[in-house]
Amino acid sequence: MTQPLRIVFAGTPEFAARHLEALLEAGLTPVAVYTQPDRPAGRGQKLMASPVKQLAVAHGIPVLQPATLRDAAAQAELAALAPDLLVVVAYGLILPQVVLDIPHLGCINSHASLLPRWRGAAPIQRAVEAGDAESGVTVMQMEAGLDTGPMLLKVSTPISAEDTGGSLHDRLAALGAAAVVEAIPLLVAGTLKGERQDEALATYAHKLNKDEARLDWSHPAEELERRVRAFTPWPICHTTLGGAALKVYAAEVTDGQGAPGKILDASRDGLTVACGSGALRLTRLQLPGGKPLGFSDLYNSRREQFAPGQVLV
Repeated sequence: MTQPLRIVFAGTPEFAARHLEALLEAGLTPVAVYTQPDRPAGRGQKLMASPVKQLAVAHGIPVLQPATLRDAAAQAELAALAPDLLVVVAYGLILPQVVLDIPHLGCINSHASLLPRWRGAAPIQRAVEAGDAESGVTVMQMEAGLDTGPMLLKVSTPISAEDTGGSLHDRLAALGAAAVVEAIPLLVAGTLKGERQDEALATYAHKLNKDEARLDWSHPAEELERRVRAFTPWPICHTTLGGAALKVYAAEVTDGQGAPGKILDASRDGLTVACGSGALRLTRLQLPGGKPLGFSDLYNSRREQFAPGQVLV
């Protein structure tokens, strides 16, 4: 009788939890799950278990949360599990070569881009921000380099003009989960062969931060509209009007010209703001202390606050 495959899963956020869920549904239950240590979250800053940990605990899978995999004790702990395969999805910790060498089938990673396009931390949002026509998931054999390993399996999806970072995330999570489930038996059978990445085509997806979410109105409207979509639901693009912060959840390119940041028009259809070229109509905003609202609701109650001629900064 063939011994069941000993899989160890390593991942942290919701994107990774979708993959773990797919493994469980396919009967590929890991012998253990690695995830990052619990972090403070929310206003109370209480320690919060990652989505992957919550799912693993619910299914009675042992969970390990080392702060690093660079020390010998953590490496020995992994080796003691005698894994055949390590499946890594948005884990967030560097895997040194000694760790990559532990499973005899190696380590595979589900990465949310069509490699070598968008290596790094934020491939989903950078693809939307850049106006890419498509994105996808690459299942690759891991190496010590950052997302540099041989590509085993690719699945793609178009990026629509309505896609946000959130909608593309959810679609790629489902595609990636299915791709990993498809790849594992092929890897075991030895029929999945890796394709080297073309280094000349590699691009880096820098980690998102709140500072770059501030809208620079000197940029073209098309670029700002993509950024609004890319940074929803986090970190959310923002600007300032009369000293008050405005979070921008939705916008569309429109006609208009004027000094960058100047309010050209305000109506129930949206708040039209001049950009470096063209104009952006803001259609969903959040004021301090409020919740995200369609601009028509804000216009009805705060029309004077958005009077044309004012400047957003």
